[in-house]
Amino acid sequence: MAHYPTSFHPFLAATIIYIFFLVLYFSPIEANSDVGFSVNLIRKTSPRLFPQRLRGLSAMSETPQSPTIAYLGEYLMELSIGTPPFKIYGIADTGSDLIWTQCVPCNNCYKQLNPMFNPQKSSSYSNISCDSNLCHELDTGECSPQKQCNYTYAYASASITQGVLAQETVTLTSTTGKSVALKGIVFGCGHNDTGGFNDHEMGIIGLGGGPVSLISQMGSSFGGKRFSQCLVPFHTDVSVSSKISFGKGSEVSGEGVVSTPLVAKEDKTPYFVTLLGISVGNTYLHYNGSSEIVEKGNMFLDSGTPPTILPTQLYDRVVAQVRNQVAMTPIVDDPELGSQL
Repeated sequence: MAHYPTSFHPFLAATIIYIFFLVLYFSPIEANSDVGFSVNLIRKTSPRLFPQRLRGLSAMSETPQSPTIAYLGEYLMELSIGTPPFKIYGIADTGSDLIWTQCVPCNNCYKQLNPMFNPQKSSSYSNISCDSNLCHELDTGECSPQKQCNYTYAYASASITQGVLAQETVTLTSTTGKSVALKGIVFGCGHNDTGGFNDHEMGIIGLGGGPVSLISQMGSSFGGKRFSQCLVPFHTDVSVSSKISFGKGSEVSGEGVVSTPLVAKEDKTPYFVTLLGISVGNTYLHYNGSSEIVEKGNMFLDSGTPPTILPTQLYDRVVAQVRNQVAMTPIVDDPELGSQL
């Protein structure tokens, strides 16, 4: 039998140890820390998005269902904005800068399943004045009659968000369970959002290289302005998450790792790389169709665009070579998905 001091109760000891563990485990990671962290990325088929959908699927019959392929190629990132924290799921997008979500009131917005963020319910929300330098960090920032900084942000897909530029506390939950609170983050409170968004997308998390992206606003926190993504194969079980890592320790190294340099250009948002050519089987197709020097930075990495988009002259040669090597009847192009092989 264990012996305890007269004034000490075993239940109290267990409680103290448990509370100490909770404080240790859930204590936040400070923004001025030189320690990096990772966050899970959520595929759109994941039951984490909408548990009620999982319950609904289990009750469905075995009738064959048509997969929504066009909607499955993006990765969503979970973060919270405001005080108290309000959870949102936004597209993790390396091809744009602005962080934004749909806000109440939303005058002309696409339908979303989850509630919209209400800035009036957050004690840490503040509009950015059009006199502030922050308003001019976004090229499309303009002054309203109320002296608040309005924005218009458009995408290549013809989607658009319009609203008010503001500052908020953004909180992320790391893969270790610790919270990471970032104060004064510039984001867009969208009141007019249209285009090709789905009902489970609550906005976009801009991860580009421009001044208002999440990466740039983190700055030198967590050990440096750097990040990496580890994306699992498409057909991996949805219970296995892709990850995005920020700051110190996000570097990918080791046996089998290859790298290609990023190319700096006047446009700071995209991450430009140089594509020299594509191999189809044993046939190498040069980017220009000849041995001419290839322009550096002729492609960029965009996690918010699921398909790889090639210049027409290169794409046509890839299609011709695939058809030449694959003895199968090509599928008919779907107008909603664009050209296919």
